[in-house]
Amino acid sequence: MDIVSIIDKKRKGLSLTKEDIDFMVMGYVRGEVADYQMSAFLMSICIQGMNREEIFYLTDSMLHSGEILDLSIFGQNTVDKHSTGGVGDKTTLVLAPLVASCGVNVMKMSGRGLGFTGGTIDKLESIVGFKTSLSEEEVYRQMQDIHVCIVGGNQDLVPADKKMYALRDVTATVESIPLIASSIMSKKLAAGSKKIVMDVKVGRGALMKTEEEARCLAKTMIAIGEKYGVKVVCVLSKMENPLGYAIGNGLEVKESIEALKGEYAPDFYELTLTLATEMVAMGLEISREEAKEKVMRNFESGKGYEYFLKLMQAQKGENKVHISKNYYEVQSEKEGYIHSIDALKLAVLSLQLGSGRKNLNTEIDHGVGLWLLKKPGDYVKKGDGLLRVYYANTDIAKEDVLESFVIHENKKEVSSILLDILK
Repeated sequence: MDIVSIIDKKRKGLSLTKEDIDFMVMGYVRGEVADYQMSAFLMSICIQGMNREEIFYLTDSMLHSGEILDLSIFGQNTVDKHSTGGVGDKTTLVLAPLVASCGVNVMKMSGRGLGFTGGTIDKLESIVGFKTSLSEEEVYRQMQDIHVCIVGGNQDLVPADKKMYALRDVTATVESIPLIASSIMSKKLAAGSKKIVMDVKVGRGALMKTEEEARCLAKTMIAIGEKYGVKVVCVLSKMENPLGYAIGNGLEVKESIEALKGEYAPDFYELTLTLATEMVAMGLEISREEAKEKVMRNFESGKGYEYFLKLMQAQKGENKVHISKNYYEVQSEKEGYIHSIDALKLAVLSLQLGSGRKNLNTEIDHGVGLWLLKKPGDYVKKGDGLLRVYYANTDIAKEDVLESFVIHENKKEVSSILLDILK
């Protein structure tokens, strides 16, 4: 075997063997395959695609490049959750304590944000003192005590994905269903859960721009799960408009706390309720109807918020969130109904403020971001506030904010954020 012949094989659209893929992936982890060679390999996959068997091989090779955890020690009702990334997507902050309050174990390994998509660990680190790195003993004790834990990814899990993803981000090879599916599933499988709920985002603020692409990704991940005896449920949700009100780490924590106390945006509530229902139904092996009733009861009674406070206390978080004291409102220059809010444009503006990373070494500002004052379907007059800009050292142009809002005279009905549930 040699590196060039394998790259050339995929470039020509031929199928790769397990040995071909192992040779490339393991060689890259060991430093025997250079960055420029792996870049060429990834680009050939982006262009030519992969069949289902090749995707299985790639996932398996990445999975076995490092440690594999076993969460069976926490019981068979342990459920994991993953989102393919969106704008204002803070559902994990509400889901983890809410689902745990229903009797399901949630041991969540999360990552940091890169580009316009936020990372759960960055959000949690906007809470003063919150500890995102725990020892195995601390995780085990916390799971025994409160049944919920959110920590940063174990560096020994799937090292191949860490190296390959960093390369993909700078070589225009992120948007490939085989690469996305193998990346997500190798990490989820290595994290050890046998039950996973996926939130697959669709739209201009997501990696998957069309419903067809999202369905293909979902079916691929479900098939990989079946291969390993792991049950995967995929919820397809729209990511055209920002989810909820907040975009930015500290602001998203603030919104999550308010949601757990009963103050929430309708789209955020709808998606959170759906994902929590699937997690509880899967974890407790009960019907969706029973699970939904249990989730709603704990949401409305404040039990989910009680578990959030337990999570905060267990991981040394203080009752203080980093949010910039500097902010101003951008007012509407039109009168009418809001038809849409461009999620991607606002994500990029929040990134400019300093809320996200342009590369892995970028220092982020946990306190900056955007807070929507209006949502699609709302009526606005000239001079009404559209959003608040929380800033520190960098500002953004008012014109760019206004361009993100589409306002017309005619009212537009707001449709459900949900598209489908696949299993």
